[in-house]
Amino acid sequence: MSKSIKKYLLITFAISWLLMIAGSLMYLKGNEVVYKIALVLVMYVPLFAILLAKIPVSQVKWKLKIKGHWKYLFMSLWAPGILSTLGALLFFLIFRNAFDPQYTTLKKLLGSAGVKQLNASHMSMEMYLLITILQSMLYLPFMNMMAAIGEEAGWRGVLYPALKNAYGTAKGRLFGGLIWGIWHFPIMIIAGYEYGKTYLGAPVLGPLVFCLFTISFGILLDYVYEKTDCIWFPALMHGALNAFTLFGYMVKPSYAQMSILGPGQIGLIGMIPFLITAFLIMKRSGDSL
Repeated sequence: MSKSIKKYLLITFAISWLLMIAGSLMYLKGNEVVYKIALVLVMYVPLFAILLAKIPVSQVKWKLKIKGHWKYLFMSLWAPGILSTLGALLFFLIFRNAFDPQYTTLKKLLGSAGVKQLNASHMSMEMYLLITILQSMLYLPFMNMMAAIGEEAGWRGVLYPALKNAYGTAKGRLFGGLIWGIWHFPIMIIAGYEYGKTYLGAPVLGPLVFCLFTISFGILLDYVYEKTDCIWFPALMHGALNAFTLFGYMVKPSYAQMSILGPGQIGLIGMIPFLITAFLIMKRSGDSL
């Protein structure tokens, strides 16, 4: 691994972890606004670290290439939602009693004002969920893409190519996904990002399981980047994933500690479709560790 990449990683982790720790501590004090601002800023750190490490930003393939890549556009837009849905269905098939037909957690998230608004418009929770799913698969990924580009430019645009050149495609993707997962550790351990703080095996198991997801999803992101030579495709896929977090709010409160298993895509059961897809991509590419 080159000195410039080592410098890049040092800068990325130093700034990101400082923001994560500061934002998490503010979150624990009840200041969610600062916490959310820190989350957004952190996503752009990998991009700015490219400049600070004096790595040519032109190394990232920025030019938008839609012609001839329509199937990768739809793959980027819809694959995260489809795979997340399959993982959630598998979770609820195994733990049938975990599904909450009263949508208690979701209603709590909406707040009393949100629930009253739904009732006033005579919209059922099922209809609200359907509309949310459609939004998550049609336009929200494009909105989220503008934040995800910060990470994708740094990880898939700079880090992954360097690691693949140094260690080969399979090991490069493995190390890249592991680094990407470890990058999230402070905010996960301190603030309970992704799994909360009361899940089974907390606080150690969550970060480890999350790395398994970042490795598998990182393979999908790198695959579309390789196929399109355009960083906007993995940014769109990343944005699509961030838009599809609905299933985590559909479990009964008594099953909240099972977030390490699902139904979200970062749970061990919820991520199975992602793991299978990543394995098939690696096998089709002929990659081996």
